[in-house]
Amino acid sequence: MSEFSFRSITFMLVIAFLVWSSNFDACMGRRGRHWRQSRASFTSLSKKKGKSNHGGSGGGHYHSGSGSKPKPPSHKKAPSPPRNKAQPPPHNKAPSPPQYKAPPPPQKGSSTYNVLDFGAKGNGGTDDTKAFQAAWAAACKVEASSIIVPAGYQFLVGPISFSGPYCQKNILFQLDGTILAPTDSESWGKGLLQWLEFTKLNGITVQGKGVIDGRGSPWWQDTPYGDPIDDDFKLIVPLNSSVQQRPPMPIRSELSGKMPSIKPTALRFYGSFNVTVTGITIQNSPQCHLKFDNCQGVLVHDMSVSSPGDSPNTDGIHLQNSQRVLIHSTTLACGDDCISIQTGCSDVYIHTVNCGPGHGISIGGLGKGNTKACVSNITVRDIMMHNTMNGVRVKTWQGGSGSVQGVLFSNIQVSEVQLPIVINQFYCDKTTCKNQTSAVALSGITYERIRGTYTKKPVHFACSDSLPCVDVTLNGIQLKPLQEKYPLYNPFCWQTFGELRTPTVPPIGCLQLGKPSGNQINSNHDAC
Repeated sequence: MSEFSFRSITFMLVIAFLVWSSNFDACMGRRGRHWRQSRASFTSLSKKKGKSNHGGSGGGHYHSGSGSKPKPPSHKKAPSPPRNKAQPPPHNKAPSPPQYKAPPPPQKGSSTYNVLDFGAKGNGGTDDTKAFQAAWAAACKVEASSIIVPAGYQFLVGPISFSGPYCQKNILFQLDGTILAPTDSESWGKGLLQWLEFTKLNGITVQGKGVIDGRGSPWWQDTPYGDPIDDDFKLIVPLNSSVQQRPPMPIRSELSGKMPSIKPTALRFYGSFNVTVTGITIQNSPQCHLKFDNCQGVLVHDMSVSSPGDSPNTDGIHLQNSQRVLIHSTTLACGDDCISIQTGCSDVYIHTVNCGPGHGISIGGLGKGNTKACVSNITVRDIMMHNTMNGVRVKTWQGGSGSVQGVLFSNIQVSEVQLPIVINQFYCDKTTCKNQTSAVALSGITYERIRGTYTKKPVHFACSDSLPCVDVTLNGIQLKPLQEKYPLYNPFCWQTFGELRTPTVPPIGCLQLGKPSGNQINSNHDAC
């Protein structure tokens, strides 16, 4: 090969190499720019991720709306999302993560507040009311805080309100000690409707192994005849003239001065959401033990009420204008209704409750003073009742309006109960009441598997002349008398219509089958 030819070939190879190098650099340059942009985007996202997590999300990882972890950068160019032509073109940067609003910084100090740290003595004689108020004022400011009432102490506390509505939610009142009510008249002034009150709170829980002791005997002694009596005494007393309408009150103790006529409820919740009461014991209340007014979402379980059976008007649990209520696994012994369900209550489920002594589980009295009453969707099941005046009962006053509908009493075991099944639309806690034509309409009431022993009368249905009870269903009723104690009466029915699904013991032939002719709710304003 000549020198000229060799130089020509070398020159052509150099030219070819330069052309190829130029194309390779262009390709690598495009790839390099794309990779750098993606890396920059990921770095930007990481910076924003760190900023988002600063101040409270914890964990150190960015979470998108779906909760997925961030993916490594892709070398494929993602397709651009469609955009509105009216909007400016997007910049070449990664999308911002969803905005995360950090929670407010926690309050300084502990979220647990022991009443001893606020000056409470817990010796049963020193007034600890101010210490409880101070502990509540501190806990009120902190969400999910706890007030501790420690075991081994007795705290004398006067009338007090643990109130919102500006308190944080989900406060826990941990009661393991004993709270005592004052027994001097000066502490109560002219009388109060409640002793310990929680009002306008969201997510309040009272729990523990402690005791709320109302020390009610001075109240019971001072006004034994000043309170209305349960009208169903009238169904019992004439059967045996030796039975006293007013049994003797317990021996009075711890008394200094005459108590006011207005008796307080021991523990009351008003206008609150998601209320829980569990574990505690409430005893010897001057009047009702545990009351819920205008509450939404109530849970009561594994607690107890304890008062003598002859303590007047000491209902165990009282419900009024409250919805979504669950009560279970509870023991109630008192001098009035174990559970009282009043107007405005709906979606109430009660099960696995021991009742006695007391007056049973009652809906009403409703419609007093010509008022409108509305109660619906009530279930009471798996109940044990021993030595109570009534079993399951519905009671209304003449002259009222509204309705009770959708009630189930199921699997009720009664033992030595005077009147196991009662509807009384002529309820009257006075000496006499005027006859009136209007009434609260009762419909859709079912009694199933109610069994055991009675001492007076197995069934008493007394319904309105102008507005009879309808859709009353009896199924699996087996009630046997305890004959050795008192004379017995047969089942009684008045203006009661419904269905016998199975034979009953004893036979309840007085129930009228079907529906009354022309029966309807009195007027539109009676409907709920």
